[in-house]
Amino acid sequence: MPEALRSLTDIADRYEAIVFDQWGVLHNGTAAYPGVPDVLRELIRTGHRLAVLSNSGKRADVNASRIRGLGFAQVDFETVMTSGEAFWQDISDQIVSYDRLYPVEASNGDAERWASGLDLVFAGLEDAEAILLMGVPEGTDGSDAAAALRVARGRNLPLVCTNPDRVSPRADGQTQISPGTLARDYATAGGTVTYYGKPHRAIFDTLARTLDLPPDRILMVGDSLEHDITGAASAGWSSVFVTGGLGFGRIRDANAIAVEAGRLGGPLPDFFIPIVR
Repeated sequence: MPEALRSLTDIADRYEAIVFDQWGVLHNGTAAYPGVPDVLRELIRTGHRLAVLSNSGKRADVNASRIRGLGFAQVDFETVMTSGEAFWQDISDQIVSYDRLYPVEASNGDAERWASGLDLVFAGLEDAEAILLMGVPEGTDGSDAAAALRVARGRNLPLVCTNPDRVSPRADGQTQISPGTLARDYATAGGTVTYYGKPHRAIFDTLARTLDLPPDRILMVGDSLEHDITGAASAGWSSVFVTGGLGFGRIRDANAIAVEAGRLGGPLPDFFIPIVR
């Protein structure tokens, strides 16, 4: 069973790098959770390297800037790795090849900003060779995006999802539908889907190489058993489950964590804590 922690400092000295999920762990999409920047600065003071690993379809620099603006300006994250960054790098390195993508984005211009530096164009559904699913407009239920994806499914277009999260936490306990929900529906309908991000092993290995550390020196802190904890286990990292994230209100102790992990068919975290403190 996972061990309850009073503070991350209970176990921090066992690890060289501590990797944090963003939403539901560091901030709620609007502001940093109270006290979290102070905790991170203390971890840095005691010699720990900090990184962020996020299922965001945007590039790493965009997310780093957003994190600073949410109250972490004085926190020195050594690396910010996003699923959008990983896909961008794969295209840039010619690991995958796309010329014409149809973008599904949270805000107009997100895809164009993401693609800067790549030799590709964004096309309509009738001319695209694949779908780039990177975001869902804030405050919507994703129905417009889902309608476009039904047309894409009719054309048998493959889909690349650069945010496998199905929901994202917002302020006051609210949630927002995320691209992973639409991608899962697309796959259920028979479509071909490629995921970039947690829990898929590649993004964990990419970050480990960037940090140049063996798995046993890395600790993952996240609020998703399905993504953060499962991915960390597959990479050989230890993990802390934050119960005050998406699971707040129903997953508060070791027994509840075990029940939920069993329902998902995934591994248990090594530790759990209500909030980052």
